[in-house]
Amino acid sequence: MTFRTIVGIDYSGAGHCCAGLSGLRVYSLQGSASSVKEVRPELDARKHWSRQSLAFWLAEVLANNKNGPVLIGIDHALSFPAEYFALHGVPLNWHSFLEHFCKYWPTDQRDHTVKSVFESLKSEFGTPHGNARWRRLAEQKSKGAKSVFHFGVPGAVASSTHAGIPWIQYLRNHPKISGQMHFWPFDGWIPKVGCSVIAEVYPSLWSKRWERKTPTQDQHDAFAIVEALSEAQLTGELSQMFDPEHWSQVHLNDYEKMLARVEGWILGLK
Repeated sequence: MTFRTIVGIDYSGAGHCCAGLSGLRVYSLQGSASSVKEVRPELDARKHWSRQSLAFWLAEVLANNKNGPVLIGIDHALSFPAEYFALHGVPLNWHSFLEHFCKYWPTDQRDHTVKSVFESLKSEFGTPHGNARWRRLAEQKSKGAKSVFHFGVPGAVASSTHAGIPWIQYLRNHPKISGQMHFWPFDGWIPKVGCSVIAEVYPSLWSKRWERKTPTQDQHDAFAIVEALSEAQLTGELSQMFDPEHWSQVHLNDYEKMLARVEGWILGLK
């Protein structure tokens, strides 16, 4: 697998989907470029990305990847723990989860925020939709990763996850890229050669390896995602990141591999 473009995204679940967010940062390494660069919105580089504008931009990048496949690392979960599936009667497959989640969490609509949908569901059903004690297998195997239901604490990805999953569904269903994308590991552990890939990442695995030279930590985290993945591609380690048969510290049995294909996994946690 060789990716001509690598994109790192430090995501944000703040505000509504069309709001420019200072915490939403994108870095990229393209083709033969010698260094990682920050990517700013093309229409006005002085403004910040919104979740909507980022999704539209990613769709264009993926649809026009004439220079070769693209690897996108994004720092929010793409699915939920198995307990969620059991509680809500969702079949143990990612397609069913996405359909279910997007029905109840329309955070890709301008008049909804994570907080407003959360409060609405709590009012309607009387109980939260998940439990902060529930952790995916990947979170159990990593150091410091928070539950996707653990809101309002440092390092939490709950808001980002709840805001970002509908845009993952948008990309998955986009007519220009449908069938050309590999959503890892839901579409399988080993992406096909020449296929672009979107995967969950956890910047804390890598961010301390490089001295911070950016104004914000969000920028540094997005930078670190690209640096780590591009370095792994050069050394050949990247292919091992995708394949649980070659992981050196995390060993999954057959049931856990099946579960990870439903709950998702963190690329680089191996």
